[in-house]
Amino acid sequence: MVKCCASVFLSLLFLSLLSIDSSESYGTNDGLEQWGYVQVRPKAHMFWWHYRSPKRVDSGPTPWPTVLWLQGGPGASGVGIGNFEEIGPLDYNLKPRNSTWLQFADLLFVDNPVGTGYSFVENTSLLVTTDEEASSDLTELLKQLYNKNPEMQKSPLYIFAESYGGKYAVTLGLSVVRAVKSGDLKLKLGGVAIGDSWISPEDFVFSWGPLLLDLSRLDSNAAANSNSMAEKIKQQIEAGKYGQATNSWGDLETYIISSSNSVDFYNFLLDSDMDPLGAAASSSNNGLSLRRYARYLSMKGESPSDTLTKIMNGVIKDKLKIIPKNITWQEESNEVFMALSNDFMKPRINEVDELLSLGVNVTIYSGQLDIICATKGTEAWVQKLKWDGLKNFTNLARTPLYCDGSDGGTKGFYRSYQNLHFYWVLHAGHFVPYDQPCIALRLLKETTQSPASS
Repeated sequence: MVKCCASVFLSLLFLSLLSIDSSESYGTNDGLEQWGYVQVRPKAHMFWWHYRSPKRVDSGPTPWPTVLWLQGGPGASGVGIGNFEEIGPLDYNLKPRNSTWLQFADLLFVDNPVGTGYSFVENTSLLVTTDEEASSDLTELLKQLYNKNPEMQKSPLYIFAESYGGKYAVTLGLSVVRAVKSGDLKLKLGGVAIGDSWISPEDFVFSWGPLLLDLSRLDSNAAANSNSMAEKIKQQIEAGKYGQATNSWGDLETYIISSSNSVDFYNFLLDSDMDPLGAAASSSNNGLSLRRYARYLSMKGESPSDTLTKIMNGVIKDKLKIIPKNITWQEESNEVFMALSNDFMKPRINEVDELLSLGVNVTIYSGQLDIICATKGTEAWVQKLKWDGLKNFTNLARTPLYCDGSDGGTKGFYRSYQNLHFYWVLHAGHFVPYDQPCIALRLLKETTQSPASS
């Protein structure tokens, strides 16, 4: 589905690039940052960026954690978006972020899958087409980083993901478990945390009509039509026609946008044109409606998206030094999305079930204001788990969450049983760390059992 001319262009383009040694890495003089490329497959190069926390505690009964952050899209850049707009040490204006996750963990950002952000392939035929292929590449990256680094091996790895990144996270979690068991990978997996994640597309599309009807963004006729379109998607998924289901998903989003006067799919309190990074639809060759990976930033003048693009192709690229000159960083790669379009609507509930059965800690967190991965849909797929602790989990009362030093009031709810943990985050949309940084830091600290002081 990728244009043939793009493949020819990339093949010619990369003839001019210097080869990149997967064993090489670069960093800052203080040792707090390190970055590099790993050739995860021949001619497929994945970029990574590791931050060592200045608050790191290396002694004591609880080891210092490392968070691997996986962005969504698919095709959105974790090195750019997650790093500079959500949890990294600097914001997109290169100013220190008070809510950086480095307070409680080391951070590892990757541009995943290959073809995303600074990562690249020398031929578009090397783009991944399934979540399993993406997890295989990520596992190879971890082998290159961890197997010869005893210092990193001491730090348990927690895989945190957002949006479509949740599908990568659960497939990667299983791949890591297998690789560790076989002796091919030397690390300790601390857990998997999936935020507003596209685990069960069927349950999410069925949540949109009822949710938006209750919110008065759809009337009863539009909600009924939405449900009918969702039923068509369900039938396509059940028949294994995942590519068709992806097209129908695009049709449903387009219908809801027009029927709701452009509700923002990532925050139902907003219209999409109220967000300077707004989720403007674009079209591919086959008419599939693609939505950009929106965030909720309010500023005057140029949009944060423009600012991020400028710094990633300017001062950041200059700092890193090793990004090939012909690589232009993009916030999101349509080519990566299209390559995964036949896997996009596949559910990954079984992978969550398997992680739970293996005893892996699984944390789910969901923003109250999200539509695309609405809490209503998340709760629906959780109830489909076959995990033997589900009934006890569901019967437990939720614990309210607060934040010290905030404006007071309930900020969320929490429920936990054995190795399943769920955070309901109030007043947050799709991007919880940005909308509610205090609660995000709390769930980070509790999930990783970070020894850092609050």
